[in-house]
Amino acid sequence: MSVQPAIDYESIFLHAPVGMCISENRIIQSSNEALASMFGYTRAELDGLSFRALYPTMDEFLRTGDRIIPIMNARGRYSDERIMRRANGELFWCHVTGHAMLSSAPLGPGIWTFEDVSEKRPVTAELTPREREIAALLVEGKTSKTIARQVDLSPRTVEMHRAKLMRKFSAATSSELVHKLVGVQL
Repeated sequence: MSVQPAIDYESIFLHAPVGMCISENRIIQSSNEALASMFGYTRAELDGLSFRALYPTMDEFLRTGDRIIPIMNARGRYSDERIMRRANGELFWCHVTGHAMLSSAPLGPGIWTFEDVSEKRPVTAELTPREREIAALLVEGKTSKTIARQVDLSPRTVEMHRAKLMRKFSAATSSELVHKLVGVQL
């Protein structure tokens, strides 16, 4: 009978091919090399840093936190694609997934992964924070009515933001807009 070598979970975490961190109350407690590289920080700079530094604006940080809480309460996990900010200020699309360690504390201790999807979805137009939020929800396939409920706006206001996005991306239809947002060339 052979003895199995012990699994070195710390090395797996540090060298995983996807950005990972352990957080508590939206403060990074420990991060891996891929996360540091993706955002342009060192691991030492990330550890102890608020997720706020990774968002384009304070408003987007706060609204995303508000959106995450009910979903984490219901499912214990959360996933979306959103525009994030690197240390040098560059904006990029990122797929983010999180898992709460305590069901009673959705933003308490958690494990988060980050995948840079900017090659598939470049940030090509200058967008306002609200347009970025609505663009991310459109990409998820949500309707204006659903987006309006989720971000506490009227459906008409969401339609106005969608129209602005269509102009900025030179899209003739909503379908074409979504294709352009995800980086698909028509």
